[in-house]
Amino acid sequence: MTTLVAKTDGSPSAPAKVRAGARRAKRRRTVLFFMAPAFLGFLIFFGYPLIATVYYSFTRYDLINPPQFIGFDNYVRMFTSEPLVGTAAYNTLWLVVVLTVCRVVFSLGIASVISRLKSGVGLVRTLCYLPTLAPPAAATLAFVFVFNPEFGPVNRFLRLVGIDGGLWFNSPAMSKPALTLLALWGSGELMIIILAALLDVPAEQYEAAELDGAGPVRRFWHVTLPSISPVLLFGVVNSIIYALQFFTQAIVAASASAGTADVAGNSKLIGAPQNSTLTYPIWLYVQGFRYFNMGYAAAMAVLLFIVSSGFTWILVRQLRKSQHQEEGA
Repeated sequence: MTTLVAKTDGSPSAPAKVRAGARRAKRRRTVLFFMAPAFLGFLIFFGYPLIATVYYSFTRYDLINPPQFIGFDNYVRMFTSEPLVGTAAYNTLWLVVVLTVCRVVFSLGIASVISRLKSGVGLVRTLCYLPTLAPPAAATLAFVFVFNPEFGPVNRFLRLVGIDGGLWFNSPAMSKPALTLLALWGSGELMIIILAALLDVPAEQYEAAELDGAGPVRRFWHVTLPSISPVLLFGVVNSIIYALQFFTQAIVAASASAGTADVAGNSKLIGAPQNSTLTYPIWLYVQGFRYFNMGYAAAMAVLLFIVSSGFTWILVRQLRKSQHQEEGA
């Protein structure tokens, strides 16, 4: 008589493997089901517009006649025969450098002061965040009034103390610094993020550094900055993208300072004074929605997307490299 002996080496049987595979497939279907709306929204609201923009950048298109393929003519025109593109690019790059540095340093400074308060942190944090809730157009109109050369409160105060106030938004030399001050007005969101990172730094690290004889500057440089460097990188990337997309404040400030904006802040004058507030997004808007050169505007948009993506990639890569060096040390 033959006796059948079952294997007992612990390996799963065929039915168990089938059941495990079915469970994994069910989990995958569930994950895909819940991801589908977000993925579909990404394709509709980002993927398709991006592909369409790249396509139209190689065409001559005015919203009325069918697109006509013209190859790289729009890009050639942008770099060879469009002088205001250079002006707009210079103004935007100026804002990218100056505004980014000022915005990150200003937010870090305010957050550092708030983090050292013994009481009232919540109230001060709320007050610093409130300006970000103001609509950009309304905040710009108020800012232009405050910095009005004739009757603005800032210049009135400066005259009282014997200082001749500047022309601010009415001066080609001071318009971009004035726009930078306007951008700092809405830095509360970045300040809140940096403040959260500062409060999250372990107190033990500060105590250990103090025991080693480190003063306030060394503690900030060797403890605080390395701990919040990812958040600061986010602030730099966020500020660069913010500067590259600088539109509403510049277009409203130009027309409001020249007295040509209506009660809603709608712009009727572009880039005043003397194109000093003409940013790249504003010139893109003018080409697309005033001159209806949609193909050319699409080429400008593609270039802006490439530049902003390049800035982001370089900064993220640099942060990862520095983190690997610190871990290796």
